[in-house]
Amino acid sequence: MTATASEMGTLGSAKEVLQEPSTYRAAHLLGITERSMLPSLGLHGGLSLVAYGIARTTNRVDLKDYLWATGMVANAWYTAVGRHMIFSPRAASFAQALSNLSYSQQALLGAVTAWGTRLTYRVVSRSLARGKDDPRYEVVKKQPGFWNKATLLFGLEAVFQSLISLPFTTAFRTDLLSGFTGAPSDWAPWVRWSAAGLFTAGLFLETIADWQIDSHKKREAVKKEQGGSGELLRSGVWSIVRHPNYLGDALCHFAFPLWTYGTGLFSWAQVAGPLANYFFLRFIGGDRENEASQAERYAKEDREKHSQFELYQLQKHAFWPSVFEIANPWTWVVASVGALGAAATWWAESKLGEAVMAVNPVDPKIGEELASLA
Repeated sequence: MTATASEMGTLGSAKEVLQEPSTYRAAHLLGITERSMLPSLGLHGGLSLVAYGIARTTNRVDLKDYLWATGMVANAWYTAVGRHMIFSPRAASFAQALSNLSYSQQALLGAVTAWGTRLTYRVVSRSLARGKDDPRYEVVKKQPGFWNKATLLFGLEAVFQSLISLPFTTAFRTDLLSGFTGAPSDWAPWVRWSAAGLFTAGLFLETIADWQIDSHKKREAVKKEQGGSGELLRSGVWSIVRHPNYLGDALCHFAFPLWTYGTGLFSWAQVAGPLANYFFLRFIGGDRENEASQAERYAKEDREKHSQFELYQLQKHAFWPSVFEIANPWTWVVASVGALGAAATWWAESKLGEAVMAVNPVDPKIGEELASLA
């Protein structure tokens, strides 16, 4: 039994309809690769090459860490502002390029800058105070031919930086990319407020974690001078998980695509950003590497501290809090700060809504289009 010409035409149309979504997704992914991922790889790869040269000359591996947040912030500012000043047919001034960003893009750029500035300050200040390479790197530098193999390490980090940057490099390329989506209009405000709360909680968590560990180390130094034994920090936010600073960093990065989803600037490729960051923190340069170094140092230098560390590993999760941490007062402190961040965003958007309504009382809806004109 053969199909008629009409039936063949109907079948052909149906086949085209079925193929269109996959074809469209492939084109969208290709566009992101060409116009976002490859430029990021070029930027981060070039910066890593310079960092490698300086690090090898000075024998300081920790110099690569200077680039971790700095490079991503530079990528964000170049994508959002710099390229419009350099390559636009009508070269925009800095103020013009910045003002051309929508409200949600400006907020995203501000969040990335706040995260990166804090982390860079932390890395650089610790490095300068230490005056020598990170203890983790001192061990690996003893391996034969380390600096020749280190090119892979620097290159790998450039790839991860490019992936982690996807949530904002894509959101800042709306002039070159299409296919963005977002939350339904009824949900969008709640998604934005949740993203703001998540980011605020994460930034606070990693900031307070770093402050508490620095204060603890100063007290430990005094005790050591007086002949006392070492003690592991297990109080404050360090009573929630063993690496609250890494958890805070992860929360910040999960907030970025959540924000774009609430503002109509979302692409599924952006999910690769926080996932790549999480993978790096957990399995490459984060808690696993850090704890291996800690265990080795404590076993050699301080047996009592080593015993405390082993007990700490049994009592607390490395990264994600257990359900029992809901009773931890510090969990509620972090959650409360996050709630304040969400409330502040709600207040800012309500003020923006009032401004938009004053200009256009017929349609006071807050959306990406109106926000960009406000």
